[in-house]
Amino acid sequence: MNRWRKLARIFVTTLLVVALLGAGGTAYWVSRTYPASDLALQALPSDARVTVAEQNGIITFEPVGMRAATGFIFYPGAGVDYRAYAPILRQIAERGYFVALAHVPLNLAFFRADAATEVMERFPAIEVWAVGGHSLGGVAASEYAAKNVDRVGGLILWASYPADDSLAATNIPVLSIYGTNDMAGVERFVQSQSQLPADAQFVVIEGGNHSQFGSYGLQNGDNPASISAEEQWLQAAEATVQFLMSLTP
Repeated sequence: MNRWRKLARIFVTTLLVVALLGAGGTAYWVSRTYPASDLALQALPSDARVTVAEQNGIITFEPVGMRAATGFIFYPGAGVDYRAYAPILRQIAERGYFVALAHVPLNLAFFRADAATEVMERFPAIEVWAVGGHSLGGVAASEYAAKNVDRVGGLILWASYPADDSLAATNIPVLSIYGTNDMAGVERFVQSQSQLPADAQFVVIEGGNHSQFGSYGLQNGDNPASISAEEQWLQAAEATVQFLMSLTP
């Protein structure tokens, strides 16, 4: 009996240690989150051009006075407050597109990889959907697209590339946008061409870096940009809009 009690105590103690380590690891990761800038938060209220709403951890941007037939579902980069992408996503909505920005647990898109399905089911009036994301969020979007080719009309990668070549044999239209000052190095994005469909489009932002696809400051390990964040948002938003225009509802 004493032996079983001893084993039980060891088992309970082990569970407590694991739980404490898990909680500590979670707290540490959350503490490393890059916060959304004040400028990003200022892009969240609705105005005469864009209606902004949030429900169940999904922020939506809808153009006022026009019916959006095409939607763009966006996964944030790892360790970044999802609201940091509001300035650039708002610009896309102003051009007539429905945009959904997903909040993900612990700021890791893989913990809510099916967010796109949630959005699609909630907004059935949208006729064609593109998914995409920044950095690791783009990896999650790539995996979602590869597994849901019947749902996804296009894939948009910002400073990102797939984890494997599962998209290469698909017919999904793909747009990859990256800056010449990205911390991954231009060569890595060139190499990613083999992981994507042969007709994938690439847009290179001269002087852009990794961090300036959002508004959260300079990410650790990234290179400084030689253009302003506003200029990078403008170029990335324009390329994204042109791509969305090509997706016929």
